[in-house]
Amino acid sequence: MNMKRLSILGSTGSIGTQTLDVVSSFSERFDVVGLFGGKNLGLLQDQILKFHPKIVGIKDENDLADLREFMKANNLSFHIVCGEKGLIEFVEFSDIDLLVVAITGTASLLPTLAAIDRKISIGIASKEVLVAAGHIVMKRARENNVSILPIDSEHAALKQCMAGVKSIDDISKLILTASGGPFRERDASTFGSIRLEDALKHPNWEMGKKITIDSATMMNKGLEVLEAHQLFGVPMSKIDVYVHPQSIVHSLVEFVDGNLISQMGLPDMRFPIQYVLMYPEKVASDWPRADLSVLSDLQFFKPDFVKFPLLKLAYDVGEKGGNIPAVYNAANEAAVQLFLEEKISFVDIYKTVYQAVESETYESNPDLDFILNLDSRVKKMILNR
Repeated sequence: MNMKRLSILGSTGSIGTQTLDVVSSFSERFDVVGLFGGKNLGLLQDQILKFHPKIVGIKDENDLADLREFMKANNLSFHIVCGEKGLIEFVEFSDIDLLVVAITGTASLLPTLAAIDRKISIGIASKEVLVAAGHIVMKRARENNVSILPIDSEHAALKQCMAGVKSIDDISKLILTASGGPFRERDASTFGSIRLEDALKHPNWEMGKKITIDSATMMNKGLEVLEAHQLFGVPMSKIDVYVHPQSIVHSLVEFVDGNLISQMGLPDMRFPIQYVLMYPEKVASDWPRADLSVLSDLQFFKPDFVKFPLLKLAYDVGEKGGNIPAVYNAANEAAVQLFLEEKISFVDIYKTVYQAVESETYESNPDLDFILNLDSRVKKMILNR
């Protein structure tokens, strides 16, 4: 059996660590060539000792000296890259079969495109890449015959439900499910008093801070709607969202003949991660399985667009297209950063994104440089005001 060579952008984050959990369970199948970590240098060092990568990337150049000392002290040898420029060098360093993109935000856009140009398959957990520049990424992937494999539980579910689809015309609806986050039952009149610690308490999933806040605003589901539109080439009008608090049914596909196919499982990210890492194989695992006898109370509700306006805005943004999804995404990234720094309120996230979308001039077919400049400009405008 040939080992699959993979590298991970964001190895110390939630998706990155769970990816390495899956790799550890199937160690005979994978060779971890590269690890690019975030702020947690100690965890990255532990990962290096366990997986012996050939290249290591770090976000902050202030950690370079410590990483080099660690390499020397442990008699190790690996290539080191750093910062945004290091992301590209990380991808281009050696031949791999799969790049797992687990960095939140548009920082992973350029390394994703670099990997596609090298005909490397992508396991993508960074939905922002496809929201901001999906028309560029998917076109480049088609031209290079590169697989874009979604790690999001909802999109991995959709891909499995669509396995036998011969034509997109056979599909009536793609249905994404949403937990509803921590404020599903909270009165909208109290949203002005939501604290950071409240918003970081997701009821079902263990995730990074940014995506957890996005879940609390349901912006996360808005991003997923836009991602599904790009990934599967389905019109926005054929994508629905239902709130499903139990997070057991991850997505459904409704076909033109009225039949529904759903994908179900426990809320455990190792399932979609394994699906992507093993694709197209199905391999037995030891993850806990769902017991159908205790899953009798599965509920589905229409989302409350008044309480969660950023989800409604996603549909408006997707219908307009062009550069507007990139504005929607960039404004949210900046607003969430300010909220995490406790500089704005929870409801200010909504207001910030709306203002940015409404004030931006429409561009129908933005190229990569336009998208990157727009992303930077919108974020700076919000963070520096």
